[in-house]
Amino acid sequence: MSAILLDREIVHYEVLGRGRPVLFLHDWVGSWRYWIPAMQAASISFRTYALDFWGFGDSAKTPAHYCVQEQARLLEAFLDELGIGRIALVGHGLGAIIALLYTRGSPARVDRVMSVSLPLDSTVIHPRLGSDPPQELADWLLGRLPGGEAARAEAPKTDPLAVIQSLASLDQVDLAVLPARLPVPCLLVHGLNDPVIASPTPEEEFPERVHQVALDGSGHYPMLDQSSKFNRLLADFLNLEPGVSPCQLQLKEEWKRRVR
Repeated sequence: MSAILLDREIVHYEVLGRGRPVLFLHDWVGSWRYWIPAMQAASISFRTYALDFWGFGDSAKTPAHYCVQEQARLLEAFLDELGIGRIALVGHGLGAIIALLYTRGSPARVDRVMSVSLPLDSTVIHPRLGSDPPQELADWLLGRLPGGEAARAEAPKTDPLAVIQSLASLDQVDLAVLPARLPVPCLLVHGLNDPVIASPTPEEEFPERVHQVALDGSGHYPMLDQSSKFNRLLADFLNLEPGVSPCQLQLKEEWKRRVR
């Protein structure tokens, strides 16, 4: 277990591999731990990091830091403390929002963003997310997923206020314009069977540097329920030449269904 002090509070993180840095950012349910399979796959070529946001996992439980804006400041302070320069971000749900917020504020430090299960409007988020206890949410979403045991075991560490207050703070964020205004390549990934975040419609318009892929057979955790497919897509995206639009990805048959 690795940890640093930020604002005199503990922030837990883990690191694997060597190479260009990639940071994995977790969802409202679970912690850094469910990223382990993706981190292991990417660590063959990259130095992979994952952290616990304020209120989650083994990081400090400080309600004053639970809004998404404060979590984005945590990301900035984390990169500064570890001396990490330009980085690729891979965010899921809550982590996807924070990755895009941070990138809009510090575009020179972000090489590219992979955004998984990003809500483009707060109305597409299932209300259970803001009302059920973390353990019930984990049981609902993870079921018998391979690798889901780790996230389920971490759920009791979550401060319920961290979920509630981060959701409430979305009223101050225009989610719909976050990917459209990004100055870096962005890959939007959604599971078509996601019960928590409704997928964007095929008619959603995005700029050339933003590419959308919907995965058949995936729910809210495509990195777990279709890990091989997800990891291949992640590797293809991370290995694109800098500045190249993800629209140039060579499409695989299994994710051709809804791509633009």
